[in-house]
Amino acid sequence: MHLLYAIASVALFLLALPVLLTHPKLRHGIPQRLGFYRRALDLGTGRPRIWLHGASAGDLLSLQPMMKELKARVPGCCIVVSTITNSGQQMARSKLAEADVVVYAPYDLPGATSRAMRALRPDLLVLEYTEIWPGLIRAAHRAGARIALTNGRFNPAKLASYRLLFRVVGNPLRAIDCFLMRSDEEAERALLLGAAPDRVWATGNTKFDALVFEPPPGREQALRVEMGLDPRAPLFMVGSTHEGEEELLIEVYRRLAERHAGLQLVVAPRYVERAGKIMALAAGAGLGVRLRSAGAAAGHAPVVVLDTIGELAAAYRLASLVFVGGSFVTRGGQNVLEPAAQGKPVLFGPHMENFKDSVQVLQGRGGLQVRSPEQLFTVADQLLSRPDQLAELGVLARRAVTAIRGASARNVDHMLAALPRQSLAPGARRP
Repeated sequence: MHLLYAIASVALFLLALPVLLTHPKLRHGIPQRLGFYRRALDLGTGRPRIWLHGASAGDLLSLQPMMKELKARVPGCCIVVSTITNSGQQMARSKLAEADVVVYAPYDLPGATSRAMRALRPDLLVLEYTEIWPGLIRAAHRAGARIALTNGRFNPAKLASYRLLFRVVGNPLRAIDCFLMRSDEEAERALLLGAAPDRVWATGNTKFDALVFEPPPGREQALRVEMGLDPRAPLFMVGSTHEGEEELLIEVYRRLAERHAGLQLVVAPRYVERAGKIMALAAGAGLGVRLRSAGAAAGHAPVVVLDTIGELAAAYRLASLVFVGGSFVTRGGQNVLEPAAQGKPVLFGPHMENFKDSVQVLQGRGGLQVRSPEQLFTVADQLLSRPDQLAELGVLARRAVTAIRGASARNVDHMLAALPRQSLAPGARRP
């Protein structure tokens, strides 16, 4: 079965190679993706080595609280972080002070994963969400590394597909030492897919621990100036938007601006390379628009497109009201708790399938779900007319997020318990 998967993965890789070599998000770091890491990587000697993998920038932010916990609990440990996307690399290198080494993850090919294991030699491999890569998991298991899945989730609509895949290529879940799932429902799905009952726990979602953000003194004011925003005027912010949403949201803003003098709009697309298209949409609607990256010299415009990476949480703090995208299109939503953690009331659309746990936390506690752009206009219009209610909802939202933290510490407890005692340096605090 492993041989069948290896043959299939090589065949698919060869078919996809033209795309992999030219895609702007995937074409960098090809040697590392093939498992060829520099021998000069500073991995240290004689200290526990923990490899955490997150596909994208957002995944890595969910892992960061665990990195801090690991650094505190395992003094001197070496944390290796791998990503798939270029934006993940950029964010990891600039924002993750806890990461000792940042690399691209290897393709899930027999040679690439084996070379990666020989080069990085992890004691523990930590995978995120549904990053179930059979080749990487098998290589790590054969190399003697312990394997953990954190913030685990399995789409219930795809359980049959998982079962079929695992029957054909072998079940990689059998090699995973601990499943740290987001909820009881996710833990049940892991068991249904073949995870050993004594290796599965519902520990929560570490993204909740990453949400409370306190910028350096003066950063909020500086960002406001750099974005050309008027501190006296209300700000409607739409975050993590996707293709097909911005034109709807710009029209909602245009109507709101007719009723609320001076109202400003910040659009933060999920993929910053779409900034130019969003500027064209705003200009086509007759609105003045500018990029955040243009800096203070660009002056004021009623619409600002946030085209930088790593500033979304800080930008949310400037808002009066937030709508989170990915929810008017069938993308399954985006992170609604990030603006809530900044003390902002949050609106979101009907498609929140991938963030049901977040909706449960927030709905009725500073979060409001709307069915359509028309209802968004109605609700936003009412809230912007009542600043006192906006402030109350923001307080509720922040309290809701604060109350659900702690998954990172629980996860590290299980991860350290899975490691052989000899893997831990003196002074490490086991659970």
